[in-house]
Order: sequence, then C-alpha cells, then structure tokens
Amino acid sequence: MLNWFKRKITGLLVRYLTGRVRGYQAFAVSSPDYLQSILQVGDVILVEGNQRFSAAVKYLTQSTWSHAAIYVGPVDSSGESDVDAPSIIEADLENGVIAVALSKYADLNTRICRPVELDDDGRKQVARFMLDSIGMSYDLKNVVDLTRYLVPTPPVPRKWRRKMLALGSGDPTRAICSTRIAQAFQSVAYPILPSVEQLKEKDCEMCVETVREILHIRHHSLFTPRDFDVSPYFKIIKPTIERGFDYRQMEWSGAADSGTAPHM
Repeated sequence: MLNWFKRKITGLLVRYLTGRVRGYQAFAVSSPDYLQSILQVGDVILVEGNQRFSAAVKYLTQSTWSHAAIYVGPVDSSGESDVDAPSIIEADLENGVIAVALSKYADLNTRICRPVELDDDGRKQVARFMLDSIGMSYDLKNVVDLTRYLVPTPPVPRKWRRKMLALGSGDPTRAICSTRIAQAFQSVAYPILPSVEQLKEKDCEMCVETVREILHIRHHSLFTPRDFDVSPYFKIIKPTIERGFDYRQMEWSGAADSGTAPHM
C-alpha cells in the first residue's frame, strides 16, 4: 500500500514538473535540418527547456541550459539520416533513457558543444555507451526536492546549488541527463570540468619553483548541462556561423534607405 501511494505521488509530481511554463521565448532556434547538417557523432546538445522541471534546473545552475542530450547518428538499422528519425540519446523524466529525433527540439533554444580533438574511435565509444544506456529509468529519488525549488526565490545559497543537483539514488540502472553523458565521456578519459590540484615543485635547491597541475575526475553526479558550455575542452558550434554568415545580407524591417541603423 505504501509503495503504491509513493508511486502515485511521484507520478503526480512528474506530470506537474513536465508541464510547460508560460511566456517561453525562443531566440536562438536552429531548424532540425540545419542542426543535422552540422552535428557530428559525440556532440552534446544543450537545450533551454520550457517545462517546470527546466525552471528548477536553470535556477540551481544559474544557467540558460536545463537539459543535455548527445548526438549518436541514425539509431535504426537503415542508417539513413532523417530529422524525424531517432538520432540523439537523452534521459527523459517520464520515459528514462531513450532515443529521440532532432525535430523534438525544433521550437527550443539549443547549443552544440563539440569535444575538441576526440577522434572517431572515441566518438563511437561515447555513442555506444549512450546507446547501451537506452532503457534505463530516470532517477526520481530527489524529484520532490526539485519541486521545492520552483518557488520564486528559494533560500538556497549559491555555493550549495551544485550539490543540490547531485541527484540520484546511486542505483546504476537509473540515470539523469547530464550525469549519464558525463559518464560516457569519462569512459574514454575525456575531460569535462575536472578538479585541478596545483603542486609546487623544485628539482634542486637553486632551481626555480615550478607548478604541476594534477587533474582529478569529478564524480559524474555533480555534472550539470551548464558544465559542457563552460568546459574549456568543448567547442561551441553555432550553425548560423558554421554555414557561412554575412550580416550585410540581412534584411531589417523598418530600416529606411536613409542609412540609419535599425533599433536593436
């Protein structure tokens, strides 16, 4: 009886958290076809979600990005590229780890983060890790806590917010969007935001002191979508610029021939 009641309450909270918020504005939308022409296997796609759940994540991370997915290429056996066919892997609050189509994000702001210098074999290993994760359930252990953070100004000090997103029960059969992607990159020893320890060293008594940096792997549960954006090891890819951009070809409404610039 208790388990049934717990599942019922959790289900109600999930439906509430996945409800859309009003007033969402899409400023940096790229069409799925445009995205597909730019994406490479292993690219991380950050999404500014329009759900209540997204609002909680954005508050805790102080970031635009509330969700992360990863491009793995065509998932079905045909191998044909189609924006309506599954080609990205994500951990969804309702459905767990699933493969979805690029068209799912057609009306949302997105950003592409590309792992620099990761070779084809490394990209394929990351993609395989995520493909093997399909079917895992979403870790809902702290879904009640996320609901609390939807009040207008929750009293959570900034230094604690990242720890608040260290969600998870520790069950290896459960996942959260950014943490599972972090595990995929850690499986090929690719850095995201490692902890850096600086060690001061001297080879001899008269030598100049040198500093050696030691990188420590951060636990995957502490990673958020924002980390791929600020990571020095991921390149930000903007489709408009990649495809060739000339501001002189833009047509502004209300811009007269008098030479006056349009108001921004």
